[in-house]
Amino acid sequence: MQRVDPGGSVDLRGLEIYQVGGSVRDQLLGIEAGDRDYVVVGSGPDELVRRGFRPVGRDFPVFLHPQTGEEYALARTERKQGRGYHGFVFHTGPEVTLEDDLARRDLTINAMAVSDQGQLVDPFNGRLDLELGILRHVSEAFREDPVRILRLARFATRFAGFGIAERTLELCRRMVADGEVDHLVPERVWQEMSRALMHDRPSRFFSVLRQTGALKVVLPEIEALFGIPQSRVHHPEVDTGRHTLMVLDRSAELGGDLPVRFAALVHDLGKARTPPEHWPAHHDHERLGLPLIRALCERLRVPNACRDLALLVGEFHLQVHRAAELKPATLVRLLERLDVFRRPQRLDPFLLACQADFTGRLGLEDRPYPQAERLRRAFEAAGAVDVRELVERGLDGAELGRALHAARVERVRAALA
Repeated sequence: MQRVDPGGSVDLRGLEIYQVGGSVRDQLLGIEAGDRDYVVVGSGPDELVRRGFRPVGRDFPVFLHPQTGEEYALARTERKQGRGYHGFVFHTGPEVTLEDDLARRDLTINAMAVSDQGQLVDPFNGRLDLELGILRHVSEAFREDPVRILRLARFATRFAGFGIAERTLELCRRMVADGEVDHLVPERVWQEMSRALMHDRPSRFFSVLRQTGALKVVLPEIEALFGIPQSRVHHPEVDTGRHTLMVLDRSAELGGDLPVRFAALVHDLGKARTPPEHWPAHHDHERLGLPLIRALCERLRVPNACRDLALLVGEFHLQVHRAAELKPATLVRLLERLDVFRRPQRLDPFLLACQADFTGRLGLEDRPYPQAERLRRAFEAAGAVDVRELVERGLDGAELGRALHAARVERVRAALA
């Protein structure tokens, strides 16, 4: 292993320091590591402050290196005394060993350390699990923190070729049954989910949560889509939940950013509101899905950019799929509803999410989507109308709005003729 180099000119002599966590794992995998974290063993807060470190942890002693800004935490143990993520009491002291600290971590692949001489410390066989491609909990203490189910699902998404140990899945299911997952805070759910959404195959995050039973607690709106049939003519995959995950993966394949991928995830929530006697048709599911999208976004405190695009895609994706049939006036009304004349940067992400829906279907992944180009041509034509010219003619208020709309319609009609 590469020797730990904490960096900077701060005097670290006499301190027992180990590089820990994800940077050690990534180094063993041969991939670029992110931020490095360190554990200091056999010392205390006063000693680190004396050497210039800045304390930042409220719940447990974490310090920032005065020059590199990297995190140094005192070796600690923890004891569960309440529900959820915050139900812990932490203990630090010179008697806490490195193995004590590593034992409290979530997965074996994250419970390794490297000494300042480059020696790997691996008391829980994390390196072997890396080689085998297995995500495995370190100890029964895993069940005390519900965030670890989210982290397990995220790591399964990031390392898509890794399997999950069956005992770890069983432990997660017991946590769900015990009600531990009910106490997850919205910020942590969104934090882990948004990171998972940006991996190459984001659907696995939700598949793993479903395996553990946590999806119905954390995202009941997504869980509700599984088992709901769609028309086989338009959806050879039939199941709405399966379609949703296919659309999500297509949004990643198409290079969508976070708002696009989130919109792909929630675009069909309204199908869960269709009465069973109407299956496999889902008339008006776009409108029915909007309050569900809003409620989910409010609950998880989703950023406005993600929420706004999700609502637009949820409401208008079927109109875009039928773009070839729409009259110029309808196309212009759609563009105006999207507000793309004031926010032109919104159009491409919106169309990308719609394309992901159109091609996120079994056997139809590679079919073309000329609808997007038709909308772009209509937008370009309508956007060429000179509003100043209308104003100079003395038009204002509602009269100006009607004239602007009519001019845009004529431009689109001519462009698409």
